[in-house]
Amino acid sequence: MFFRAGFIAAKPRVFAGSLIAISLFMISGCTQNPYYAAPGSGAWQMSPAPAGANPLDSKVTELNRRVQLLDDNNRQLHTQLAQSEQKAEVYKDEAELLRQQLTSMSQQLEASKQVAQDAESRVRGMQASTQMRGGAVITPNTNLSLQASQLSLPGLEVFPDGKQLRIRIPSDQLFQPGSAQLLPQATGVVDPIASQLVAVFPRQRMSVEAYTDQGYQLGGTSASPLQLTSAQAAAVIGLMSRFNGLDSTRLSAIAQGASQPRGSNETPIGRASNRRVEIVIHPDTI
Repeated sequence: MFFRAGFIAAKPRVFAGSLIAISLFMISGCTQNPYYAAPGSGAWQMSPAPAGANPLDSKVTELNRRVQLLDDNNRQLHTQLAQSEQKAEVYKDEAELLRQQLTSMSQQLEASKQVAQDAESRVRGMQASTQMRGGAVITPNTNLSLQASQLSLPGLEVFPDGKQLRIRIPSDQLFQPGSAQLLPQATGVVDPIASQLVAVFPRQRMSVEAYTDQGYQLGGTSASPLQLTSAQAAAVIGLMSRFNGLDSTRLSAIAQGASQPRGSNETPIGRASNRRVEIVIHPDTI
């Protein structure tokens, strides 16, 4: 009985001791992990996590990267803006130059219009002063067809061509075949033409056009139809100006080569008609 009573009496004291131990534990810090030992006290202490594994560090690194990209983009935008401003200045200068050129051209156009108006006024004044002179009406004669009736050139074609007048001579009457070498009878063909031109058209400007066919024969130094007809036109001008008193400043040579055929180059008759020299009398004078 004594033993049981003693055991029972001891229970309250053990329970009280447990309460005291729990209270001390709570006072010492209930937030401490019971599985962690005191610092530097044993194997239960865990090492701190690596810095790279910290999510905050990763976010900071990503933000820094984005800031760097924004800085790069900002620098590029500033560079592009500067280039655009430079181009805008260049365009502005070019626009100003074009404006100045347009103004100058407009002024020149106005000046040309004024000159044309003045010239027209002078012409009208001259026409008015020449219309009536001594009670007679004076009309200038610029129709070469009327003067062409004074020409007598048997065997040659004389015909108007617009405001011009043409005299057509077969090249076979003037030159060796396929060359610019004059035949002995060429002078007898050209002299009558030149003498009448001097009498009927004393101031008219004239040109000599030479043509050949597509199957021309090379001769002398001629290497092409144009070279051949150029030499032929020059030879006729030499006859006209040397032996007949025509001023060479009134004459010009034109090489037509094988252009403007009159007949077919497939037949001998067509080719013969294509080989020709045409003396052209122009309405303007010198």
